[in-house]
Amino acid sequence: MFLYSCSLVKRVPDGEHLLEENKIVVNGEPKKNEELTDQLYQQPNTSILGYHLRLHLYNIAKPDADSSYQAWLERKPNRHERLRKLLSEKQVQRLGQSFAVAGVSSFLKKVGEAPVLVDHNRVKKSANRLLSYYYKRGYFRTKVGFSIDTISGKKAEVNYTVTTGKPYIVDSLDTYIETPVLDSLYQQTKKESLIKKGKQYLESDFIEERERITSYFRNRGAYKFQQNYISYVIDTVNTGHKANVDLIIDNETIRTEDSTYTQPFKLYKISQVNIYTKNLGDESQAIDSTTYKGFNIFSSGKLNYRPKALTDPVFITPGSTFAEFRRVLTYRYVNNLRVFNYPNINFVVDSTDASGTSLITNIYLAPRDKFKYLASVDLTHSNIQDMGIQGSMGVSIRNLFRGAEILDLSIRGNIGSSSDPAIKDRSFFNILEYGADAKLNFPRIFFPLKTERIIPKEMIPSTLLSFGISRQKNIGLDKENFTGILSYNWTPKRNVTAKLDLFNIQYIRNVNPTNYFNVYRSSYDRLNDIANDYADQIDPNYFLDSDAPAGSKQLAIEEGTNGFIEDVDNNNIVVSSVDKQNIRSINERRERLIENNLISSTNFTYTTSTRDNLTDNSFFIFKTKLETAGNTLSLISSLTDKGQRSDSGNKTILDVEYAQYVKGELDFIKHFDLRRGKVLAMRAFLGLAVPYGNSNSIPFTRSYFAGGSNDNRAWQSYSLGPGRSGGLNDFNEANFKMTYSTELRFNLFGQLNGAIFGDVGNIWNIFDSQDDPAYTFNGFSSLRDLALGTGFGFRYDFNFFVVRLDLGFKTYNPGRPVNERWFKEYNFSKAVYNVGINYPF
Repeated sequence: MFLYSCSLVKRVPDGEHLLEENKIVVNGEPKKNEELTDQLYQQPNTSILGYHLRLHLYNIAKPDADSSYQAWLERKPNRHERLRKLLSEKQVQRLGQSFAVAGVSSFLKKVGEAPVLVDHNRVKKSANRLLSYYYKRGYFRTKVGFSIDTISGKKAEVNYTVTTGKPYIVDSLDTYIETPVLDSLYQQTKKESLIKKGKQYLESDFIEERERITSYFRNRGAYKFQQNYISYVIDTVNTGHKANVDLIIDNETIRTEDSTYTQPFKLYKISQVNIYTKNLGDESQAIDSTTYKGFNIFSSGKLNYRPKALTDPVFITPGSTFAEFRRVLTYRYVNNLRVFNYPNINFVVDSTDASGTSLITNIYLAPRDKFKYLASVDLTHSNIQDMGIQGSMGVSIRNLFRGAEILDLSIRGNIGSSSDPAIKDRSFFNILEYGADAKLNFPRIFFPLKTERIIPKEMIPSTLLSFGISRQKNIGLDKENFTGILSYNWTPKRNVTAKLDLFNIQYIRNVNPTNYFNVYRSSYDRLNDIANDYADQIDPNYFLDSDAPAGSKQLAIEEGTNGFIEDVDNNNIVVSSVDKQNIRSINERRERLIENNLISSTNFTYTTSTRDNLTDNSFFIFKTKLETAGNTLSLISSLTDKGQRSDSGNKTILDVEYAQYVKGELDFIKHFDLRRGKVLAMRAFLGLAVPYGNSNSIPFTRSYFAGGSNDNRAWQSYSLGPGRSGGLNDFNEANFKMTYSTELRFNLFGQLNGAIFGDVGNIWNIFDSQDDPAYTFNGFSSLRDLALGTGFGFRYDFNFFVVRLDLGFKTYNPGRPVNERWFKEYNFSKAVYNVGINYPF
């Protein structure tokens, strides 16, 4: 209310006008597209949903805080003198410069935005820019006019009137190429020309055609060719809105000390490739050299690399024609090795070649340090840990086997304090985690058979062999975890990546399964409530206090909980069919989560993106993943099966049931740049995992959950779904997930950005052991179980990362009764606060 009471024109001087709106009319039709409005030198003050926040902040600030302070000092007799006696003259003047007096206004001016005043000169320049905009699109006879119309309250709008006339059409394209070899090359590619007869004149076509021809020539031997040798002559005189184009490519210009002359361009071949590297551990100046497949390799000191490791990343080969793309590929491959600093590649004309058409390539590789040490210490807080101290130490060893391999070794640990009642240890540091990892990276496909025909080295392939172990103590079921991965990565083309995990093995052992009901309290509470309904039939020893009044008894963990479940299952205690089904569901979930898991999977991930760099706000990313698990172990089990099966009848490997399933995922992200700091971002995700063979459900670690700071932000992690069940468990998960999120991002001021968002989605069970319709996906009718969360957030951009705070509100909650799903929890007391690093998508 206070901000709205401030007038927008409060700081607009008399005789000036606040720019309210720009209007552009083209050939009698109003236009509002961003590309046109971006041509204007003056834009109205920024707004958020129509509200000029930054302008209001600027208006609140005092125009001259120092003068106002001096006037305040002199406003009452003796005020200045009294302050001088109380403080000192120096301190009185400093008071005027303090944040409370002048700093607030300075801050508001900095984060605010001064009123945009209509400037006649800038309006005129904007009109000329509109004229240029249409001229570049073939409207050579465009006329642009403008008017400044004042409206009430010191405001004005600027109207631009554009009359384009007919566009000019390319009628002919003639070429004049002085160098015969270039003329021959051009004839091979002229069909690909962007300048075509019958096409409307576009200046961008001429620019891109110049770049295309230059790239084509330089990739076919024209080492000295540059764009400035290409020019155009366009004739539009008395042609009836037709453009006749002459494409001119001059000879090479040679400049000497006192003269300039021209000569035809030459096409160059590579006569030699010299690779220079250093031995950081050898101070000797002796040069070690060798030759490998035509490459000359030189090292200052003993050569520490196998020759193949140095030549594999080089795409410039002796005897090949000079091609710019080969140099670019070499840069990318060498830089991707992470063994050398960014390489230096240059070409020198070979003076021994009488024809002058040979080049010597010199490649300089500066090795990075062989050892790189890493250490970190973090303070952590989570819903499990009140406070934790986490640390890690690691070392990277480069060029381990003299083939540019990298070995990463690391150990990590965490000690934490938790007041969780499930943890019986009451000492301050009662949580412990530790683990170790080893990763070995090969800059090639590490496989017994040759794969270069399938994955050539132009795709920059690499192999990652990874092993990891970890252990938890006093956290949940106290898990032990072992992982082993053999992964291949390559880049089929620019902005496209492929990854194949040939083997991804994970073994999870629950050390303390008897702690289940202490950890999953919601399951215990549901079981205990049912037990109290049948207390008269239950063995009194199952309760901690058998003398407690009915309805308040507590089942003992494990004796009471397990005994009650077994008695119901054996019909020793007669309960209703509904309660029996609920008890069975609780026990099935318990057995599933306390069982040890053995997962051996193979997965393939394909990702394509149009994003050019981190500042690109208009792009899409599409990622698809297919995973299968258990097939290899099933084959091994069938070959070695000696009747070893679990109590449930499933096959085992080393006394552990192995998981068997197939899983597919689709993930799509799209960003739209709305200009002036506004971005519309959206994400759609679909994932399904189907158990078969040796499994009737998906392992907990490979299942889906909903909620959290990167998902549906109106629910906490694992608290949404499945379906319309209402999130009854402590950790709700399922094997089918569908989500869609969108958010509008905008700048508030400075580095602070805001966002409004909407998240819709849920998880369900499908094709597994769950048959409760509240949990399962049953076709289109289950789409009514999609949960909707909306909210707003703030992001502060530190340039190298973004800190994010989001407030999510449950707009539509499928877990509530049908007539209570919309807006029943839409208030701050039920809001979910999410803190995250970087954007959610």
